[in-house]
Amino acid sequence: MRADLAASVRAWIADDPDPSTRAELEALLEAGNEAELADRFAGRLEFGTAGLRGVLGGGPNRMNRAVVIAATAGLCDHLATSGLRARGLVIAYDGRRLSREFAEEAARVAAGRGIVAHLFSHLAPTPLAAFAVGALGVGAGVMITASHNPPEYNGYKAYWDNGAQIIPPTDVAIAAAIKRVGSIARVPRPALAAARTAGLVVDVPPRVQAAYLDAIAGLVRPGPGRDALGIVYTAMHGVGGALVQQALARAGFRKLHLVAEQFEPDGAFPTVAFPNPEEPGALDLSLALAEKTSADIVLANDPDADRLAVAARRKDGTFAALSGNEIGALLAGHTVEGAPDPARALAITTIVSSPFLGAMCERLGVRYEETLTGFKWIANRAMALFASEGLEFRFGYEEALGYTVGTIVRDKDGVGSALVLADLAAREKAAGRTLWERLDQLYRRYGYYASGAKNITHKGQDGAQRIAATMEALRATPPERVGASAVRAMTDVDRGVRLRPGGASEPITLPRSNVIAFALADGSRITVRPSGTEPKIKFYFDVREEVLGDEPMAAARARAAGRLGELERAFMALVRD
Repeated sequence: MRADLAASVRAWIADDPDPSTRAELEALLEAGNEAELADRFAGRLEFGTAGLRGVLGGGPNRMNRAVVIAATAGLCDHLATSGLRARGLVIAYDGRRLSREFAEEAARVAAGRGIVAHLFSHLAPTPLAAFAVGALGVGAGVMITASHNPPEYNGYKAYWDNGAQIIPPTDVAIAAAIKRVGSIARVPRPALAAARTAGLVVDVPPRVQAAYLDAIAGLVRPGPGRDALGIVYTAMHGVGGALVQQALARAGFRKLHLVAEQFEPDGAFPTVAFPNPEEPGALDLSLALAEKTSADIVLANDPDADRLAVAARRKDGTFAALSGNEIGALLAGHTVEGAPDPARALAITTIVSSPFLGAMCERLGVRYEETLTGFKWIANRAMALFASEGLEFRFGYEEALGYTVGTIVRDKDGVGSALVLADLAAREKAAGRTLWERLDQLYRRYGYYASGAKNITHKGQDGAQRIAATMEALRATPPERVGASAVRAMTDVDRGVRLRPGGASEPITLPRSNVIAFALADGSRITVRPSGTEPKIKFYFDVREEVLGDEPMAAARARAAGRLGELERAFMALVRD
């Protein structure tokens, strides 16, 4: 084993306050497992699209107590330098393995720095944690979760005093503060009981959850069909079940059927191979219950309830899952089309989501914006435009099943979105229509958009290098054509420039990020980026088809599907070459 690697491992072990991860690393060292240790010490987990996230285990490139201690110490130090120390911070956690332990460790670190930690006394979904930041008026928030990642993962989301996830320069400043923390073992961490006695760790009061439920209840107005709409709901072994059940019951939805096998929080996720409602098979139990109960829709949260998946019954009685972009289109039609003052209304999505929302906003005269991937960008942009232009944020979404309606939560809200989607489905049923028929109405009005995505997973340090090489190859030798269509422009977000054939270029205003997009002459779009939370490189494809007169929607869908398939095959062949 390399001498420098062994020395790094021994130094970490000496500084690690957790006996379980110390023993884990000592066993790997004794076994001479250089490959595993090299990966664990390849670097330190850094704030990405959604804060810290990684596989549980010992070492700086894993999620563990030591990493949580350092992150919280850095966060608290930056709170102090920002003048927010006296306001304290809120700490929440989901049902994953070690989530509660990490949350309590974070609370102890805050107490050790004289900062009051408002700690949830029970499991909490991410939207409630984000809401609590504003409700309690604290300076920051921490949510311990790995969202929809596999069971071996956990993570650490950080919120600032505006209730949104941190963005530059705050994340950069916190990262720098983490590096200055020094010895982890020497970070002051009073016992939790002592910190409570001193008033430095307090429970989040029940009024916060009550206020959240009251607020999302205001997202819907009285309407028909709620007592007749059959709903199946799954919490996907996560923490959204209790709040969704309460929210729907308060709104008058009586025919709610819960997937009992997946309702209680369980960090092992025993009934699904991957706790992401987008994954094949994740909704099998829900769809089976929907058939048994003759339900109209299926609603599914991911484990921390910031995402929402939906399946709906078609006119012919069959069920099908809606894509993230299709759910986004439905929610936009329900919230953006009805804006009382379109000139002051605002809707935002990301550069990898469908162009549909932009087409709708252009037709309606509503302000439309695109941001980088990650809801932190949507939330912060919405607040900036309210401050500078007085724009009223109506709706935001990203294609990976993330949505929020209004300004109650400055992050994805799978609970509030579930309530709004149920309201829409009830109204459509009362009018004799399905959600699919409502979607077709929108497509006839604004154009049919078909979107597809391909993900390639490359794990470990070697995988990260392969992903980087793919991105650099696209920059160095961008394609001039993809299939039958010429490339009209290449946008390199990392370099802040849009390049056109012949060498012409123009600056773009998005923050720098490792994203490349190709606009094709036929109106298609291709976007490529590495995932911020998983060892994947992601490829997004979008095509648009006009619906011609009274032609069946099936014809427009078939044309778009054919074009989308050709686009995907042509581009992926270029990447593989």
